[in-house]
Amino acid sequence: MSRLDAERRDRWQVGLMLAPFVIGLLVLVAAPAVATLALSFASYDLIRPAEWIGFGNYSELVGDDIFGRALVNTLVFAAIATPLRLLVALGLALLLHRRARGVGTSRAVVMLPTAVPEIAYGLLWLWLFNPIYGPVNGLLTLGGDNGLTVLGRTPPAWLTDPNSARAAIIVMSLFTIGEMFFILLVVRQSLPREVYELAAVEDATSWDVFRRVTLPLLTPVLVLLLLRDGILSLQLNFVPALVVTGGGPPPYATTYLSLFVYRNGFEYLRYGYAAAATAVMLLLTVLIMAVMWRLVRRYRAGWASAR
Repeated sequence: MSRLDAERRDRWQVGLMLAPFVIGLLVLVAAPAVATLALSFASYDLIRPAEWIGFGNYSELVGDDIFGRALVNTLVFAAIATPLRLLVALGLALLLHRRARGVGTSRAVVMLPTAVPEIAYGLLWLWLFNPIYGPVNGLLTLGGDNGLTVLGRTPPAWLTDPNSARAAIIVMSLFTIGEMFFILLVVRQSLPREVYELAAVEDATSWDVFRRVTLPLLTPVLVLLLLRDGILSLQLNFVPALVVTGGGPPPYATTYLSLFVYRNGFEYLRYGYAAAATAVMLLLTVLIMAVMWRLVRRYRAGWASAR
């Protein structure tokens, strides 16, 4: 067999292996995305035929106060929850990467919330955050007098106060970090021991080892996880907002873009309007990725110059 024939055979084999992925990508991602974009320029309610209205849906979104609140809530959630989730996952991975008694159970505990179905997870937190008999406020008022905390303050009204409700959604997201934790744990365990043995010989402090050895080696993985979680942050709040807070308390304190799209599409049957909001979510995802990538590049440039 000639070299040219061998190269052709290799290309055919690679093409055959990639074919299922490419077909799935076209059918499950590209085609629905194109259909959604086309639908965003129409008025459609599943009852009457779709009517082309151009940029009418987008013009309505600009003047929709509920959409504006949902957009702000989503940006605030992404800005706070994404770095916090990454920091918690990184801290737990560094804490539990060594073999020790009970470490396997601890790892399982970290992974467990991610494996729980989202609806069941939301219902569990609905009980935990209950202001009357919920364990969260029960722990906060432990040691206090007349239902107050130790500091003499009223415990948060998780389900009725807007700021407390937003904080509750963020707290719920901090426990579903099993995937990030698992990836960081595996990467940390795969780092070369020789580097840490050399740092121990030079009497480097734990902080210096983390800052000069562990963090730089983990940076590529952290960047990927940051970008991935930035995208997922637009969807992580859907079930908690729907099940726990119902998009409230008024006025729309925990209505995020995902919940806004769901209600307009499946409750109000405004599929064209929901498609336009989905297109805005896609654009917002691209912008979040661009901002995060720019921040990461600045961090890496500053770290390189510091060295």
